[in-house]
Amino acid sequence: MTTAHDFSANAIDGTEQLLSDYKGKVLLVVNVATHCGLTPQFKGLERVYQEYVDRGLVVLGFPCDQFAGQNPGDDAETGAFCEKNYGVTFPLFSEIQVNGKDAHPLYKWLKKEKGGVGPSAIKWNFTKFLVDTEGNVVKRYSSTTAPEDIKSDIEALLPE
Repeated sequence: MTTAHDFSANAIDGTEQLLSDYKGKVLLVVNVATHCGLTPQFKGLERVYQEYVDRGLVVLGFPCDQFAGQNPGDDAETGAFCEKNYGVTFPLFSEIQVNGKDAHPLYKWLKKEKGGVGPSAIKWNFTKFLVDTEGNVVKRYSSTTAPEDIKSDIEALLPE
């Protein structure tokens, strides 16, 4: 059976990151963008990350430029923007595609596991997937769901 731990992705600095390194952690996987109306969600994602990181939550941000070109710039610019404007300390990855034939394998799998309402395609930036400590997708959230609104779901998966 495939789990999130079977995948890898390039970290924003270009190094390969095995998701198996996050075994035992609860993951919140989010496709992010720096120039979107929802970009202020970085603040909420960082707050949730800081609140629960010591209990085992890791937010994983995957920049994506597939939606109206709202993540312009290279990985270095994206990382600098997120740190400077939103104080992001959670892991960010190199820009990927989340839809289509060139979608990252992790996102192909996430969409297969939790397709959402209607077609499984990611509809916009800041779609969120909650993954348990075993690497299984538990829930998918729409772009407009604020990170703070899923805290109870996160808490239910974290160890006491």
